[in-house]
Amino acid sequence: MVENISIIIPIYFNEGSINRTYQILISEVFPKFPNLTFEIIFVDDGSKDGSFEEIQEIQAQNKSIKVIQFSRNFGQVAALYAGYEVAKGEGILNIAADLQEPVNLMIEMIGSFIREEAPIIVGQRIDREENYYRKMTSKFFYVMMRKLSFSNMPDGGFDVALISKEVKDKIMELNESNPFWQGQILWTGFPVKFIPYARQKRDTGKSRWTFSKKIKYLLDGVLNYSYAPLRFFSLIGIISFLLGILYSMIIIIQYIFWGTPFVGWAPLMIIILLFSGMQLLVLGLIGEYLWRTLEQTKNRPKFIIKKKII
Repeated sequence: MVENISIIIPIYFNEGSINRTYQILISEVFPKFPNLTFEIIFVDDGSKDGSFEEIQEIQAQNKSIKVIQFSRNFGQVAALYAGYEVAKGEGILNIAADLQEPVNLMIEMIGSFIREEAPIIVGQRIDREENYYRKMTSKFFYVMMRKLSFSNMPDGGFDVALISKEVKDKIMELNESNPFWQGQILWTGFPVKFIPYARQKRDTGKSRWTFSKKIKYLLDGVLNYSYAPLRFFSLIGIISFLLGILYSMIIIIQYIFWGTPFVGWAPLMIIILLFSGMQLLVLGLIGEYLWRTLEQTKNRPKFIIKKKII
């Protein structure tokens, strides 16, 4: 029987919304489960605004709250792992500090977990109250994930999950230098329950999830869990080789039977540029894999903690 739940809240430039999120938890979520014990873990991911001061004010009112501050911005995934390291709950739920996950979703996820419906409860985004650009880039991101790495990745992806202590321990054992958090959860193979919801519009501040961060995270998800890119270019190489043989045979036949001379700079330059570009692309892809291997062998910490209050 589940008795306690840990809630991890990564913080990055969330001044103005942190206390509101805390008040919603203690007034609307926790009272729904009077038999449960909750712990809240705030992880400040190197914010440069007044976020950490706001966290300290909350912690001064509630000494049971755990606070971690990074020395700089290490990313949301690093913040989650820092929270996982200190979480003591039988279930660990991560939520955003920008109030984009509805209260009903959190209540439903916790309810499903304590009923032991699955060791992994995922909030599946079926819609999001955001602009067209963010919707389309997110859709593209998760389509690529489904095609190349995780066939069980939900269409809209997910940012919030409640996992059991056992699942958390398995994830922490992986110790990857560039972890793809959603992928690691699905990769464990434990049963998953998806709860659909519509992601709400952010009321305070603006998202720091930039396009460059999305691309980097996409590469982490694809290159860490799939050899599809290498196999794709191997296939391209085979096809190019066969086309080269075919083209050579056509030229030889034309020369023997019709006397067509070997001339034409345009076709030659097209072939050179095409295959040179392909070679550079493949070298870059191999470099990405090698870089990740190098990062893993260095075994650097995912984050550096500046201050911890637990």
